[in-house]
Amino acid sequence: MGRGKVELKRIENPTNRQVTFSKRRNGLLKKAFELSILCDAEVALLIFSPSAKIYQFASHDMDRTISRYRMEVGLPNSIDPHFRTMEFWRSEIDELKRSIDTLEARLMHLAGEEISALGMKELKQLERQLKIGVERIRSKKRGIVSQQINLLKKRHRALQEENTHLQKRLHELDDANISARIQGANAGSVF
Repeated sequence: MGRGKVELKRIENPTNRQVTFSKRRNGLLKKAFELSILCDAEVALLIFSPSAKIYQFASHDMDRTISRYRMEVGLPNSIDPHFRTMEFWRSEIDELKRSIDTLEARLMHLAGEEISALGMKELKQLERQLKIGVERIRSKKRGIVSQQINLLKKRHRALQEENTHLQKRLHELDDANISARIQGANAGSVF
C-alpha cells in the first residue's frame, strides 16, 4: 500500500514544521549524495533553514561548482576578488558616463541647443534656471562695477590731494623764487 498524496501548504505547527524540515533536508542531502555517486554528476546543494542555518553538500569544491554555474548561465563570477574590483570599476565608469551625458545635455539646453525634445514643464524649468542665472550674473556684475567705482573714487581723491599738495608746493616755490629775486635785486642796487 502506497502513501497518500500530501497537500503542499505551509505547516502551521512549529514543532511539526521543524521535524518535517529535518527529515526532508536529510532526505534531500542523501539524494544529492546518491546522484553524485551513481551518475558521476557534479552536485552542489545549499539549504537555508528558517532559523538561518546553512546546510550544504558538494560533490566537488562548492566554489568551483558555483563558478561553473555562473559561467554557464552568463552571470559574472563574483567569487574572484579581482573580478569584483573590475566589476565595481566598470559600474563606476558606466555611472560616471551617464552623469557626463546628463550634464552635457543640460549644458546644451542651457545654451539653447537641442531643446526641441523638451516638453513644456522642462522648458519652464529651463527658463526659470536661466532667469536665476542671469540675475546672479547681473548681481555679480553690479558688485564688480561698484567695487571699480569705489576704487576709482579713492584714486580720484588721492590724485586731487596730490594735485593740491603739488600746487601748494609750486606756490611756495614761486613765492620763494620771487622773494629770492627781490632780495637779489635789492642786493644789486646797494652796490
